[in-house]
Amino acid sequence: MELLLQFVLLVVGFVMLVKGADWFVDGAAGIADKFGIPQMVIGLTIVAMGTSAPEAAVSVTAALKGSAAITIGNVVGSNIMNILIILGVTAVITSVAIAKSTLKIELPIMLLITVMLMVMGYTGNEVSRVEGVIMWVAFIAYLTYLFIVAKNNPQPSSEEEEKKKSIWLLIALVPIGLALIVFGSDIAVDAATNIAKAAGLSDHFIGLTIVALGTSLPELFTSVSAARKGNADIAIGNIVGSNIFNILFVVGTSAIITPVVFESKFLIDMLVAIAAGVLLWVCTFKSKQLKRPHGAIMLVGYAVYFVYLLKFADKAAALIEKL
Repeated sequence: MELLLQFVLLVVGFVMLVKGADWFVDGAAGIADKFGIPQMVIGLTIVAMGTSAPEAAVSVTAALKGSAAITIGNVVGSNIMNILIILGVTAVITSVAIAKSTLKIELPIMLLITVMLMVMGYTGNEVSRVEGVIMWVAFIAYLTYLFIVAKNNPQPSSEEEEKKKSIWLLIALVPIGLALIVFGSDIAVDAATNIAKAAGLSDHFIGLTIVALGTSLPELFTSVSAARKGNADIAIGNIVGSNIFNILFVVGTSAIITPVVFESKFLIDMLVAIAAGVLLWVCTFKSKQLKRPHGAIMLVGYAVYFVYLLKFADKAAALIEKL
């Protein structure tokens, strides 16, 4: 009976995620349309920050409880999954166009701050409070850049359906959708974890698969929903913005609360995160689109990384310790 309840909760969680993503994207896109704000900017800010809420909550709470060591694994693991799994799945479902500015500016920014995090963490075996402040300064600079982009590139309203909707309804859809996404993700993760434990799967396996994917479910459902609705800039901007937000805000805030431990084993994960970003850039540089074959390559890439985590991560960590 208990197992049946968990399956019911799993379905409820997924329904909340799907509906929440629909409302969230509708509200964000509608607001962007009414105020002439480029959808790319909305995707890189409101949607990205909103769907990163689970990662932010987990990392900041861990820092407050004195367990900041999990912050790096949470953020880096989420960033890798965001690109290889979320964009991979989205691209397999439907080809996604990528704005020129995303290729020329936002993606390089994402790669730069990923390298910055790796250097900060590896050189001192932690991200210090001072480095946390530096990340916050970079985060504010990033938001300033987005504001300038929005101001200099107003987008005229074009969707008749969105014009008919009340601005207050559109504004209400954003927090309601976000609440459904966050709570739906929590319910789905808890239910899936309980089902896995009942099936005799180890905590190690659960952490690498169900929990990791669960914290990225908001990004998955929001990106797929945005892509299917034709709001490609929100789909890509959501992931790129989420990754930037995860590093600058989540790690930065956690480090300001207490220095964030950077274990040597994270070095390879950081390199994988950088490689994932480079792969996204290479796949879309010429065509300006993330196509189905690219999505398949990304999913295969994550499968290889997953095998590494299960079979070789401990050996690699021991080797790095000796160097």
